[in-house]
Amino acid sequence: MNEIRILSATGMLGSGFREDTLQRAMALRPDFIGVDSGSTDPGPYYLGSGETHFSDSAYKRDLRLMLIAARAAKIPAIVGSACTGGNDPQLERLVKIARDIAREEKLNFKLAAIHSEQNKDYLKQKLREGKIKPLANAPRLDAAVIDRSAHIVGMCGVEPFIEALASGAEVIIAGRSSDTSIFAAMPVMKGFNPATVWHAAKILECGAACVVFRKYPDCMFATLTDDSFTVEPPNPEYRCDPASIASHNLYENSTPYELVEPSGVLNTFAAKYDAISDRAVKVSGSTFKPSEHYTIKLEGAELAGYQSLIVGSVRDPIILRQLDSWLAGLVKAAQDRIAAVFGAGIANKYQFEVRVFGKNAAMGRLESATGIGHEVGLLFQVTAETQELATALMKSVGHIAVHYPVPEWTGLITSIAYPYSPAEIQRGASYRFNMNHVVEPASPLEMFAIDYQKV
Repeated sequence: MNEIRILSATGMLGSGFREDTLQRAMALRPDFIGVDSGSTDPGPYYLGSGETHFSDSAYKRDLRLMLIAARAAKIPAIVGSACTGGNDPQLERLVKIARDIAREEKLNFKLAAIHSEQNKDYLKQKLREGKIKPLANAPRLDAAVIDRSAHIVGMCGVEPFIEALASGAEVIIAGRSSDTSIFAAMPVMKGFNPATVWHAAKILECGAACVVFRKYPDCMFATLTDDSFTVEPPNPEYRCDPASIASHNLYENSTPYELVEPSGVLNTFAAKYDAISDRAVKVSGSTFKPSEHYTIKLEGAELAGYQSLIVGSVRDPIILRQLDSWLAGLVKAAQDRIAAVFGAGIANKYQFEVRVFGKNAAMGRLESATGIGHEVGLLFQVTAETQELATALMKSVGHIAVHYPVPEWTGLITSIAYPYSPAEIQRGASYRFNMNHVVEPASPLEMFAIDYQKV
């Protein structure tokens, strides 16, 4: 092959794309269709719980159009990071949706399901062998952390996708994978320059996110040769320029010049971005350095507790003038009331937080802009080991908060406006990420079982 033509359906399966854009892209004769279906951006809840970021209807709409197009063209359809977190329940959910589509549309294909969920005994053995290493700012990892994790996934590279393609899979649905591996697998398999491949994959991973101004999610198309690739949106309303393409290297990345993958590191420092039209950009000049040790990133989530919230707002100028000290006193009064009702030992059984919207709520201490408007929103949050306890504690917080006084005023005040009745909102289970580590497997396929199905 002198070139390979790649269609990225959208930035995230379920987020949508235009059907007419997909039709235009298919007329360009892609060699495969790829799409990412997951992310850690929405937080740890989805990995921990197994729930999905989008609805089944949203996944089914996008996947239906992809599968119909791919089977009509007799090209592979590749999906990575199934249903947000890529754990086994989410993988099985998306496989079922694919099977339902096949039955309804009378499609037949060989499906490969790549499992990224990790065996806890396997990980504990790797930990004992010193084969699991922390990344920057990683939390402490021991056998207890592994045991209490709700789900742990490994972020697979291109090798499981290549294995599935080599085995004749026409539809691949993978658990957690690197976003770029979805688009790099076939070009690497065909022997294209890995530097060109990985850079193109990085640009394609989020669909039309690399255009100059993205109004809605949509498809993206790239044509790749050994020494360069060209990106051009199939949607005539969109266009790319060198800045929009180059800037995407920084998206979800700590540096615009390096992208770390299981098999090596892409370096784009010497890359050239040339506009070849008012819509298309040609990219060349990147390098790729293979890793000395093949590693797989681990992602784990554990139950942090159950949460209850109260949302309220304050616009009294007397309170706003002394908001920080007023809140500090309110928190102390609420904690004292909780101890009086539930006993002194309760202090170690819950967490109480207050977030102020309208004053540094998004960035906290990192916020450079100071000052406060005419009102602020308050979010009170209690996390405890059961939902019942979290709600019971929050009931005490809510009563203390709504009448907490200020020094300049005598008598009872009502300081906070609550928009809901009851004020307490039961948020349910809350999860936290508990790993930022890499593991060194004996082989790239060791951690990823592949299940082949005739659909």
